[in-house]
Parts: sequence; C-alpha cells; structure tokens
Amino acid sequence: MKICVLGAGSWGIALTVHLKRAGHHPTLWVYDPVQATQLIQTRENPTLLPGAKLSPDILVTHNMEESIKGAEGVLMVVPSQAVRSTAMKAKSHLNSRIWVVCGSKGLEEGTQLRLSEVLAQTLTPDHPIAVLSGPSHAEEVFKKMPTTVVSASSDPKTAALVQAAFHSDYFRVYTSNDLVGVELGGALKNVIAIAAGITDGLGLGDNAKAALITRGLHEMTRLGAALGADPATFAGLAGMGDLIVTCTSRHSRNRLLGEKLGKGASLQSALGEMVMIAEGAKTAKAALALAHKAKVEVPIIHEVNRVLFEGVSAKEALKSLLSRAAKSEKDMSF
Repeated sequence: MKICVLGAGSWGIALTVHLKRAGHHPTLWVYDPVQATQLIQTRENPTLLPGAKLSPDILVTHNMEESIKGAEGVLMVVPSQAVRSTAMKAKSHLNSRIWVVCGSKGLEEGTQLRLSEVLAQTLTPDHPIAVLSGPSHAEEVFKKMPTTVVSASSDPKTAALVQAAFHSDYFRVYTSNDLVGVELGGALKNVIAIAAGITDGLGLGDNAKAALITRGLHEMTRLGAALGADPATFAGLAGMGDLIVTCTSRHSRNRLLGEKLGKGASLQSALGEMVMIAEGAKTAKAALALAHKAKVEVPIIHEVNRVLFEGVSAKEALKSLLSRAAKSEKDMSF
C-alpha cells in the first residue's frame, strides 16, 4: 500500500526505509524545503541517521498534497509540538478512509493533550487514528535489529490494520486497545529518562539509576491510572520496555539531556549542543500540569521540572528526593 510519512527526522527516515522493505510504497514529506532538496539529491541525512539510505524510487517532497495523494495510510512522525500544525496542513488532503498513525511521543504543551487527542481534535471525527510506540531507536530499526512495538487504537480494526502494515521479521508489532496507557507510557518515559541522565551526569552509579527507573515506572503507572489507563500497560513494551531503553541507551536524547544537566549545564546550553529534539523537556511541564489536575503526587517529574525551568541544581533536586519521608514500597510515590 502507499503510506505517506510526515516528518523526515531520524525516526521518519528509519520508518520510511522499513516500510519500503516491508513491500509498501512510502512517500516522505519534509517540512524544511532545504532539507527536502538535500534528501532528494543525496537520499540520506548523515547528521540525523548516518548510513540510512532512501531508495531512488521513494518520493521525497516538501509538497504535502503530492506526498499524500493516493495514500491509504499516513504516519505522523514530526516533533510532538508540531503535530497540530502538521495535521492542520494535511487535513484538506485526507479523506475518512485514510488511517492516521502517530509515531511521535509527547504531550502538547499548553493543552496537555495526548497526541491522538490533538489529531482527533484537528482532523474530522471519523478518521481512524492509532499510535505506534515502544522501545524503538531509529538507529537500530534501519539496521534491521530486532524491535518490538505496540499499535494502539480505540478501534481494534485500526490497531490491527497498522499492525499488518508495519509488522516484519525483525519489527514485531503487538496490538492494544489502551490508547491512553500506550501514549502516556511513550510520553512520560522521556521525563523519567531526563532524571536517569541526571544520575549519569552526577556519577551516582547503577544502584541510583535502577532505583530511579523503578520508582519512575511507579510514578508513570500511578499518573496513567488516574487518567484512565490500564495499569498493566505500563508493565509492557510501551511502558517498562520504552522506559528501560530510553533511560539507558547511548542513543537516547532525553537521557543525554539529563546527563548534561547533571554535569551543570543549563537547559538552553544543553539543548543548543544537541542535534535532535529531546521531547521530554516540553513534556515535563505538561505532565506536571496533568498530575496537578489529577491530584497525583509525582516527585520525580516535579524535580525534573525544577531543574529544567526553575534553576534548581541537579544535586539540590536529588537531595529533595532522598530527604522524603520513609514509606512502604507499595506506596506509588518516591
């Protein structure tokens, strides 16, 4: 089938390559016309994803109408804060038979909406919408390294359709009807990964990082359950699986951002040194606002926000976490 990929970051390029291997006819829409011209000419972006080459017969274009024309499905992989504006541009070129799957992870700043909610609010109400999430670094997917993800939708038929489109012998896709849990897992793990990176920057060792990841998972689960997610989802690929890889991998932008913060860099200087976007910084603020609305205590997310936006040092934030009252492990807060 023809599948249009909206977004030519590392994940967009990797999934375009993957869809071509899976026997589909992907097209790739590029937001930046200069980048589009470079991709058309060279068929790769060595800065974002070295070694990933696009086949000569894959249409790469800055023209959205051209990229979507004749498509049966659309994959949205733009930065989370650009999902709404991209969907608005795409809307006039979409009909209700075209399924839309979001591979971006995050929460919209300001509204605190999940990205499927942004799509549902922007597109016509009858559009089939799904999300694709799980432990899946672009750097490994394009190399055909074994990867497992989750296709989630409130409509089982849409989840199964996306599963069939993306599934391959190295890219295993499971389905889920817990759209809330799968999306929140993919968004919140980026915030916890910043905290995990801070422990790396402070040189705190494996014990501290393991504790941070474990208690971070409790925090994600508690907030997710309060927002209508199935707690069991957070023990799966879109929760624990994605959390582990994002908190520990050298490919993780959010972990790297945290490491820089732990070493004393400001948010502005840390982001300025990074080539790709760390979604967790924007999501942290939205996640804390959601937690306040739901009256859920989220100490790790709270401290990450203090480091990111209030000028609190990483050491100070750590001290604040460790000085909390002792409690039972069954208590879901830190």
